[in-house]
Amino acid sequence: MDLSIFDYQSKGDEHEIELDALFKRLAAGPHGLSEQEAVRRLEAVGPNVLKETGGESTLKKFLRQFSNFFAILLIIGAILSFIAEHFDPGHGNLYIGLALGAVVLLNAVFTFLQEYQAERIMEEFKEMLPPKVKVLREGKVREILARDVVSGDIMVLEEGDGIPADGRLIEIHALKVDNSALTGESEPKSRSIRCTHEAMLSCRNMVFSGTMVQTGNGRALVFATGMETQIGKIAHLTKETREVASPLRQDLNHFIRIISAIAIGLGLIFFGVSVFVHRSVMASLIFAIGIIVANVPEGLLPTVTLCLSLAARRMAGQKALVKRLEAVETLGSTTVICTDKTGTLTQNWMSIKTILLLDLRMTVQGKEVIHGEETGPDGLTEESELERHLISISALCNNARLRPEPPGYSGDPTEGALLVFAREKMDLEKLIVANPRQREIPFDSRRQRMTVICGEPSSGLTAYIKGGPEVILERCDRIQTRQGIHPLTDSTRESILAGHREIASRGERVIALAYKEAKDLNEREEGFIFVALAGLMDPPRPEAKTAVELCHRAGIKIAMITGDHSLTAQAIARQVGVVPDGEECITINGDELARLNPSELALRLKAPHIIFARTSPVQKLKIVEAFQANGEVVTMTGDGVNDAPAIKHADMGVAMGSGTDVAREAADMVLMDDNFATIVTAVKEGRTVFENIKKFVAYILTSNTPEIIPFIAYVLLGIPLPITVQLILSIDLGTDLVPALGLGVEPAESDIMDRPPRPRDEKLLTSQVLAISYGIKGPLETVAAFFAFFWVLSYGGWHWGQQLGMNDPIYLQAVTIFFASVILCQVANVIVSRTRKTSILEQGLFTNWLVWAGIGVELSLLMVIIYLPLTHRFFGTAAIDPRLMLLVLPFALVMIVGDEMRKLLIRRGSTGLQRLLGW
Repeated sequence: MDLSIFDYQSKGDEHEIELDALFKRLAAGPHGLSEQEAVRRLEAVGPNVLKETGGESTLKKFLRQFSNFFAILLIIGAILSFIAEHFDPGHGNLYIGLALGAVVLLNAVFTFLQEYQAERIMEEFKEMLPPKVKVLREGKVREILARDVVSGDIMVLEEGDGIPADGRLIEIHALKVDNSALTGESEPKSRSIRCTHEAMLSCRNMVFSGTMVQTGNGRALVFATGMETQIGKIAHLTKETREVASPLRQDLNHFIRIISAIAIGLGLIFFGVSVFVHRSVMASLIFAIGIIVANVPEGLLPTVTLCLSLAARRMAGQKALVKRLEAVETLGSTTVICTDKTGTLTQNWMSIKTILLLDLRMTVQGKEVIHGEETGPDGLTEESELERHLISISALCNNARLRPEPPGYSGDPTEGALLVFAREKMDLEKLIVANPRQREIPFDSRRQRMTVICGEPSSGLTAYIKGGPEVILERCDRIQTRQGIHPLTDSTRESILAGHREIASRGERVIALAYKEAKDLNEREEGFIFVALAGLMDPPRPEAKTAVELCHRAGIKIAMITGDHSLTAQAIARQVGVVPDGEECITINGDELARLNPSELALRLKAPHIIFARTSPVQKLKIVEAFQANGEVVTMTGDGVNDAPAIKHADMGVAMGSGTDVAREAADMVLMDDNFATIVTAVKEGRTVFENIKKFVAYILTSNTPEIIPFIAYVLLGIPLPITVQLILSIDLGTDLVPALGLGVEPAESDIMDRPPRPRDEKLLTSQVLAISYGIKGPLETVAAFFAFFWVLSYGGWHWGQQLGMNDPIYLQAVTIFFASVILCQVANVIVSRTRKTSILEQGLFTNWLVWAGIGVELSLLMVIIYLPLTHRFFGTAAIDPRLMLLVLPFALVMIVGDEMRKLLIRRGSTGLQRLLGW
């Protein structure tokens, strides 16, 4: 072997030279490479991957953490603190500046690490779905990783495949390729074996890396991989896509703007008040910084990122891979799920249950069947021309492949079931060798049929066709019976269609099979001889019914979309509970859907139960848009090429793991098990994520009140300042952070799927959240902290109006007990914040270990700040008698008992009361 073949580089004439010359140049053959040779070439040239350039550097990602509004506020505060220290030293401003700087740095590091971890999770998910391609090696079709393709391989291309390398076509069957990723052409282009243009990119005998097979199939000889491909040379894979903010990200930005406006507004107002009451400008400035810092929830962004990352990991463990973290939350607001039937609600393996032949006398287990009697596949023998044609159509008009593992085939389930049926009746290898395929017109969702021409031109050709009964009957003018071939009369057609309806009503997918002699390879699809109807059953998934019932309880409408007959669709819909027993549904066929205008369709979509039958994938986009126009939040499933526009346009696009590369690329989430129940699990996870984010938002906002009020009282009432800026920061980024993370992973409340979907416009920061945090829990914590603060001051001999030095032991102890009171009340707060409606006893006190770990960290930090002498100077604290903390316990108990009473009223009250007391 000439080793120079390993570093083969495109000469630019691969589209023009003869195929034999190209095979010779690549040291390849029509049966593909040997495994040993493919490995040698892969080791020499390297994997078939594109090197990424132009991405954001790690340093740039880290520096970006300092550009959010919270960070800018704190940086300005730190600078002002240093300025104050310079002009008026000795008042602790240096420590405030250092603390603010440390907070900004720690927050940036934590957020950066969380985002990095989230990116790694997404990369791990991508690695779980590596692109694959079928290649011909040693004369056998094998599926390999796209990165392992080498020059000289023969790619086997089918509808929906992503093309991983540049190749010269050697075989095509109605092949069309979408080159838009490379050339910008919006329309898929037909391919050819001949050279049609002197420019390689415009020549139709070529396929290129990064493009997609739209329809048909074919084979191509690979001559360029990796960076040697056209897309590798032109694009160099620059990352220039602009990220669009998700609803959750927009909501967080809205929250940040409101909180920041409140913080800055209060800071400016009380800066003016402080100056007005004749405090120095520097003292007033530090006071304003304290107000701003007290209002800013510094740990919010990293906590949200961590919450979403953990949710994504949990979903991955349940076979749902999210491609964007924020997509987790979008699932929770879903109001309509548009789902495929096959493979999602059903098990996606088929078997033939019924065969219907009209006007037939044949042997079925020793009995004669006459005039349209049905039989199962076991009842057929190979005694007549009719049976031989039935078996030939099943085996030859087929692209599935037999395999030893269950269910016995690979490929399309319908074709697989036909192939397994034919194998049981005839020697397939002998049949296929005797009838080589000469031409194929592939199945297409618009055509609803597949045609092949087999045989030898010298000895005779036969055309075989299969597809939807209505479509096939239109192309038939005769019928095959055991007695011979007869004209296909109108009454016979009606008998066939009646049989079709009967079989479909049992939930079976029905296809028709026909054949005819072909004069040449350009034979038209007409004048066929009808042979039989085959009824195939794809059994419902056993868990589908429970999942569907859960959706109904959760207020989510399910619209089933299928290409099957309406009777088949209705039967399956009732079996899995999409249409509950005793209830009516609206069935819209594809033809009817095409005729409906938007207003008519919008009216139909208001029905509680809807089935779309005989629907093409391209019509899914119309369905999605119509639901969205009705104000619904739509989750759309799909697996095919033509599903991609609808998947991408939906609020939440879901692709099947077994689906095409195109569908997976367009989706926000990929189902590794293709299971409808997994979607429902993901919806539950999405709802839980939003609820949990709301819980820790309410939790961290509560401590703002006892952090802000002391500064206001300090200015207006002239009392000693009860809490320092350093202690505020220790609450926001120390003691509050880990419990908040615990709330982020709180298990779902028992009624999470009994509630209707949240409104599209519902925000994280609602009036109820503000009322609970700032109007009830926050003031309770403030009262508790001031009670303990003044208790210590009074016990130490302080009287109203007395000025205390910053280092006065009584003042330091009072500050310490104020701080301790806030922490202890926050312990009670995190316990009650674990649920919004469910009793904490019902939820389980110890079902969330991270919350209790957070409480442990919270109390440990409290002990360190109180009793470790090294911390006293920085935080302005002092050791206190532990018994003083008992002063706060009644307030903590009031918070727990009071919140349990609130939840009880919500559970037993009216909807209005629930809105008033809930959040």
